[in-house]
Amino acid sequence: MIKIDKHLPAPHGIAPVLVRRAPKLVLPFGERSKSRLRAILDNGAEAALFLPRGTVLRGGDLLVAEDGTFVEVQAAAESVLQVTATDPQALMRAAYHLGNRHTPVEVARDYLRLEYDPVLADMLARLGVQAERADLPFEPEAGAYGGGHKHGHDATFAEDYAAAQAVFHEHHGHSRSHSHSRSPSHALDHDHDHGHVHDEHCGHKH
Repeated sequence: MIKIDKHLPAPHGIAPVLVRRAPKLVLPFGERSKSRLRAILDNGAEAALFLPRGTVLRGGDLLVAEDGTFVEVQAAAESVLQVTATDPQALMRAAYHLGNRHTPVEVARDYLRLEYDPVLADMLARLGVQAERADLPFEPEAGAYGGGHKHGHDATFAEDYAAAQAVFHEHHGHSRSHSHSRSPSHALDHDHDHGHVHDEHCGHKH
């Protein structure tokens, strides 16, 4: 097992030829937000990450192992909602309402991207934007006040989300239970094809 304790955010200035030769660490966003992690690299090697608390890895970042080995971080494809609109103002309204729910969102010039959720998909449809489910890399905005991000596990989100759930169930005429919150040890519950990740000690605070 290789121990990794150094993080070089992109753009890091390392020669492209060295990056191409580096083994890859391919993870979805939730697992790239953990500073303590065990994972399998694409070359089969096992790695243990011991990064500063609050570190969020982005696709294109480099990690440095104790022996000097470079490891390139890649964002894995995951289930997301790709939000688009012909009217830019409608897209701005969608971003506003998602922000009110403390939903991590990737913001681009002509789309929004968020973790797939049927309740939010219904809300977005009622806002007049197109929200299509897709498997794509997810790189949400970082926190505006210095580090980290929110996964929605706070009291305000819980209240807003409960209200959205009620509207969704009323609109569709059923009361199917749907829990959005995730356990911080989600990576322990099952193996992922893209790295068989096992969380050791979740250093990410919600």
